[in-house]
Amino acid sequence: MRDLDWKNLIFAYIQTDCFVVADYDGEKWGKLRLETNPVMDIHIAASSLHYGQECFEGIKCFKTKDGRVAIFRPEENAKRMIYSAERICMAAPPVDMFIEACEMAVKNNKDYIPPYGTGASLYIRPLLIGTEPTVGVRSSSTYRFIVLVTPVGPYYKNGFSEAVKAIAIDQYDRAAPLGTGRAKVGGNYAAALIAGKTAKAAGYSIEMFTDAKEHKYVDEFGTSNFIGITKDGKYKTPSSSSILGSITNKSLQQLAKDMGLEVIAEPIAVDSLNQFIEVGACGTAAVITPIGSVTSMSNTYIFNDGKVGETLTKLYNELQGIQYGDIEDRHDWLYFIEGI
Repeated sequence: MRDLDWKNLIFAYIQTDCFVVADYDGEKWGKLRLETNPVMDIHIAASSLHYGQECFEGIKCFKTKDGRVAIFRPEENAKRMIYSAERICMAAPPVDMFIEACEMAVKNNKDYIPPYGTGASLYIRPLLIGTEPTVGVRSSSTYRFIVLVTPVGPYYKNGFSEAVKAIAIDQYDRAAPLGTGRAKVGGNYAAALIAGKTAKAAGYSIEMFTDAKEHKYVDEFGTSNFIGITKDGKYKTPSSSSILGSITNKSLQQLAKDMGLEVIAEPIAVDSLNQFIEVGACGTAAVITPIGSVTSMSNTYIFNDGKVGETLTKLYNELQGIQYGDIEDRHDWLYFIEGI
């Protein structure tokens, strides 16, 4: 095991021993292989560089209470990468190859898996890029699939313990209703950068996008889905064709149902945010980021007096407990890696 300050890791890249690579030659995928040099040769005219043909995933791997190593729901990420790839006309690795690559990357970087009890995890980043040289606008015929790993701590400095302030952004759109919002492509995040910069300059930790058509409805936060707990105990999340299908949100919805909460996916108007007593931003990196308030053009909505709420705390602890092996994995979400 590497000599790292595991309990004080931040969410940042740390060099590990190797990563996994495979190439698609226009007809089939080659074998998975290990490489050690993180500086990769790529043609200056590659389609990923000029026309944005790239998509990626984010997954976490945990050392569980009983000493085993588990990846959280990798099959769901594999299926989402296939959807993202199809949306921008790329060849995607099949589910079994995707999972094998993740397992291979973890096994060959086992010294970077944070110990149980540190609150840290091994972040897995599968990446798919177009590699064919082209200056005409068309899809590539060749692709490279990469899986890298890095140990990480909480996405936000104070983790789940502190609610953050959000601002509704109307002057920039993340994704259009019929655009690439449901795909996990880099262009969506690039489009959100200026909104994030604007939010932070105004003193807010996170930006919340509204719908691109009318700017009346909640879409999602810059890096994560919107979830809210209503005053009458319902779990609500927006329904929209421009929102990324979050695996964390999907998992939390199941846990909410387990707790007896009614789960509703529907359009949520910004001016109806006062229906919520708790709001969170959910995604792989932070699991749940409690939102203390959302400031819109006309109002500031405060949730649970700006503090972390009881229901989101229960959901957060339940999901983390399953991931770290403290709670029974009753939905078979953990993919255990044997031999390490």
